[in-house]
Amino acid sequence: MNKRANIDTVQTIPLWINGAEQAQTGARYGEVTNPATGAVVRKVPLCPASDIDRAVQAAKAAFPEWRATPPVRRARILMRYRELLEQHQAELAQLVNEEHGKTLPDATGSVQRGIEVVEFATGVPHLIKGEHSEDVGRGVDSHSLMQPLGVCAGITPFNFPAMVPLWMYPMAIACGNTFVLKPSEKVPSTSMLMARLFKEAGLPDGVLNLVHGDKEAVDALLTHPDIKAVSFVGSTPIAKYVYETAAKSGKRVQALGGAKNHAVVLPDADLEFTADALVGAAFGSAGERCMAISVVVAVGDAGDELIAKIKQKAAALPVGPGNRKGVEMGPLVSKVHRDRVASYVDAGVKEGATLVHDGRGLVVEGHASGFFLGPTIFDQVQTGMSIYRDEIFGPVLSVLRVATLDEAIDIVNRSPYGNGTAIFTRSGAAARRFENEIEVGMVGVNVPIPVPMAFFSFGGWKNSLFGDLHVYGRESVMFYTRTKVVTSRWLDKWAVSGSSMVMPTHG
Repeated sequence: MNKRANIDTVQTIPLWINGAEQAQTGARYGEVTNPATGAVVRKVPLCPASDIDRAVQAAKAAFPEWRATPPVRRARILMRYRELLEQHQAELAQLVNEEHGKTLPDATGSVQRGIEVVEFATGVPHLIKGEHSEDVGRGVDSHSLMQPLGVCAGITPFNFPAMVPLWMYPMAIACGNTFVLKPSEKVPSTSMLMARLFKEAGLPDGVLNLVHGDKEAVDALLTHPDIKAVSFVGSTPIAKYVYETAAKSGKRVQALGGAKNHAVVLPDADLEFTADALVGAAFGSAGERCMAISVVVAVGDAGDELIAKIKQKAAALPVGPGNRKGVEMGPLVSKVHRDRVASYVDAGVKEGATLVHDGRGLVVEGHASGFFLGPTIFDQVQTGMSIYRDEIFGPVLSVLRVATLDEAIDIVNRSPYGNGTAIFTRSGAAARRFENEIEVGMVGVNVPIPVPMAFFSFGGWKNSLFGDLHVYGRESVMFYTRTKVVTSRWLDKWAVSGSSMVMPTHG
């Protein structure tokens, strides 16, 4: 069967609007491929602005009743939703594996991290209580209200089809908002299943809507007058575009961008433990994580032994289809992306870095059409090289050598990205200094991927975040609500002694 015939016969992913599957009104479609085989497995609508408007109008119509629903009742629906997600966790992980390519254990773990945010969202009633002060003046009281915004939108990336959407819409919905989600068109099926499960949990129609598409759909969301807030995760150039476009349209925006995460390794580190940690952090999910370690800064004499251990472990890493037992690294998400990552390996060689381990020649038996690239390691990388400067988003690890912790901190802080970083050491003093001085949003001490739990917040600094607030945790509650302060006076006698023409004071 040729590719054209294949896309004509595969399942078409529907939209989810007003609690039901619906077809798009446009005529453009994209291909959803299985990265391990290269086969087209589904086709996805590339929605025009008219379909985006249908979803927004459904969310807008549902907002008054959902806002009026007591927060504890909203939380009960989220509790049932969490239970359904847990019951269907294996099915969700299989969809993630099929459309993204990551291994089943990795996919299962990512679904679990999303479920933990839903679990946190069930406690939102406690976090939107507001504050009250009696007698701020004689007979005058003040209290604050935390109220929902209205229709919110989320635009999510391909690398975490379950986890990243679950960072957004459960928190927004728990706060009383309604939501329009546009998942990546490369991995649409997981979000569709999650939307169906939310309805099964009792979510009213129109509170969560799901659309698909490319730039046309994104632009329609960013400029739609009825959308009050936009959450985004993706590359830095697109995050900046999303922030600027949506903010110009008067919306509240949190746009998480790219990363170039550094791990600093001191000579006193346990190098066996560190090498294991770095191999998992650099090559897990084929490096397609915004929290992946892509740069190691080896301090002093740590470098030679560390690189030898990393090379040995990377060379033994089982690579193949993510649903095969024993495989620890799957393919990249698409042929275009695989070829782009391979081009950076070519560039690193031309720029003079030492290629310690080359993943370009990898052949996976029985999967010649899959989008595979093996673990790749460079040593003697310089900060001017493209493999250091650019976010590659693949299984390519660059090692820099420095003499001191001072130099290592300076390198990390000079990076335009500030998403995550880690230090490996036995020294509490060095670790404390690192976590204090480093200009990065998430820091690990002997933890290579320091993704916070749901009761903290996820987000970076510098070009890794455009906006003021991070996702999930208390900051998410702040993002999805706005504060109103009420000052009140109730008098026994309503006689007024005269108008006051001065600024009122209550002291």
